[in-house]
Amino acid sequence: MPQPEVVDVLASGDPVAAFARAHRAACLVALPTSGTAGMPRTIVRTTRSWVDSFPYVSDLLGFGPASRVWIPGPLTATMNLFAAAHADWAGASRVEVQDHPTHAHLTPTALRREIATRSDQLAGVHVLVAGDRLDRATYDAARDAGVLVSHYYGAAELSFVAWGHHAEDLRPFPGVEVSARDGQLWVRSPYLCEAYLEAEVTPRRDDGGWMTVGDRGDLTDGLVTVHGREGGITTGGATVLVADVERLLRRHTSGDVVVVGVPHPDLGQVVAAAVSAEDDVDGLRAVARRLLAPAQQPRRWVHLDPLPLTVHGKVDRAAVAAFVTAGAHR
Repeated sequence: MPQPEVVDVLASGDPVAAFARAHRAACLVALPTSGTAGMPRTIVRTTRSWVDSFPYVSDLLGFGPASRVWIPGPLTATMNLFAAAHADWAGASRVEVQDHPTHAHLTPTALRREIATRSDQLAGVHVLVAGDRLDRATYDAARDAGVLVSHYYGAAELSFVAWGHHAEDLRPFPGVEVSARDGQLWVRSPYLCEAYLEAEVTPRRDDGGWMTVGDRGDLTDGLVTVHGREGGITTGGATVLVADVERLLRRHTSGDVVVVGVPHPDLGQVVAAAVSAEDDVDGLRAVARRLLAPAQQPRRWVHLDPLPLTVHGKVDRAAVAAFVTAGAHR
């Protein structure tokens, strides 16, 4: 039996229309990962693995033909292309922020910036936040500004995994099963990808249809907690998990904080923190001394505003590390 054609929808001048054509023709689609946790890859998935989730997303967002959605990020990011394809399926309009959207799709960093600069334009808008963990403080700030917020955890390979208001309020997305095995999250659902386009790599699956991308996490009383990918910063023989440090520091900052590892001649690496709100630095230093283990405490602090972003709207951690390293040698 012939294999379905694989369509690179981003090679088209209109990837949303290309996705719709691929769906009508029962083709597979090739989509890039963001490369946040390693080398970027190209995943292959059925169009149904997205389309079958559209009704659930519409229901959770109160989304329909009369909706007006703002998607400021590039369509090369799968979360944005999904949002645009969903709007096309629903018959909704895509608009700019000044055109009074009813819905928007933002990363946590973008949401923080919008609240700080033009929260009045987002009042009453239902914003779906993804691409990184949405902390409770940012959610509360958005809610206080009159923004309706939903948040989901997913991955290019997995699509939707869990949905809620913020990172501490995530439950499995409809039709999704989540399991925590030895501190690692595994997923079984109709929304998983088929394969990678690169022949040398294969998705991590088991015989029961479960799949993982290596994210650390827990499942407790139905709540999904995501801690980030394996690995961290090795400093003086100790391994510091970036997600653990960021999660604690973000509870005490009015802006954003990004933790990276930077080279050190004796310790291999040391922990460094870039803070977007300069007034937060002294307070965060005190918090780190009080609440973090010695190896976890940032040895270098920098004020960096705005934080550099990748083309997909996520914080560019490599650029942050380069900025901290360059500053250390001035």
